[in-house]
Amino acid sequence: MNDADLPARWRLRDALNFALTNRVPRAALTRFAGWFSRIEQPLVRDVSIALWRLFGDVDLSEAKKRHFTSLHDCFVRELRDGARPVDADPLTLVSPCDGIVVACGRIDGDTLLQAKGLHYTLEELLGDGALAAQFRDGCFATVRITASMYHRFHAPHDCRVSHVTYFPGDTWNVNPPALARVDKLYCRNERAAITTALADGTPVLLVPVAAILVASLRLHCLDLLLHAGYRGPHRLACDATLHKGDEMGWFQHGSTIIVLAPSTLALHPLTVIGRRIRTGEALMRLPGG
Repeated sequence: MNDADLPARWRLRDALNFALTNRVPRAALTRFAGWFSRIEQPLVRDVSIALWRLFGDVDLSEAKKRHFTSLHDCFVRELRDGARPVDADPLTLVSPCDGIVVACGRIDGDTLLQAKGLHYTLEELLGDGALAAQFRDGCFATVRITASMYHRFHAPHDCRVSHVTYFPGDTWNVNPPALARVDKLYCRNERAAITTALADGTPVLLVPVAAILVASLRLHCLDLLLHAGYRGPHRLACDATLHKGDEMGWFQHGSTIIVLAPSTLALHPLTVIGRRIRTGEALMRLPGG
């Protein structure tokens, strides 16, 4: 739905949301949020977490621990064992994260949907024509992690991670008002392309995209933090073997993950725009599924 389809009061609300979260010094606010969230002073910590829970509808009942040293520690919380059962069907590719499916479907040649009326290409997103060609006419799902959700992400299937490509960039918000207004938003924002292969060699790509207040990414397969101050190298080799559901890393606060798969895979019937999905739930189907 674009602005013309919305009632006047909704258009005003979305315009105000966009202005307040984007027409601001995004980089400076993001650096400040990163610093502030790590303050371990008890009063600052307690007030920050209380306000976040009040306005963000945060559920901490599934957290592995009850006491947090800082707001950041709470943001990147682990969940207790068994909180996210993983679909055991070997022909199912599962969601790597909790979130809302904001776009999904077949890739039209090399073109993907961002929001109604707005598109971007694989090569613009990945910066690599050869890599983009592997997913031409494939399928994709874009899962947005809101600020109140669980912020860690996991392997969608048994796979091997061969390398990670980091792209410095902007920190536009990734909520619906911004997606409807900023052309090629995902290609502008800071992001990483995590290249994986299933046991049979099928490529699956995860693209975590940063946003305002969320400009750093921790991956277990790399011994470093990818963030706005990182100067390179931007293509990082690694060799990590993961089982379906294994933790891959986390966003510092939350954002979006785009999952790309080749044309041999298809979306799971329940994967539709607007679906609230949880880590480990079916997202795509492998051939024969």
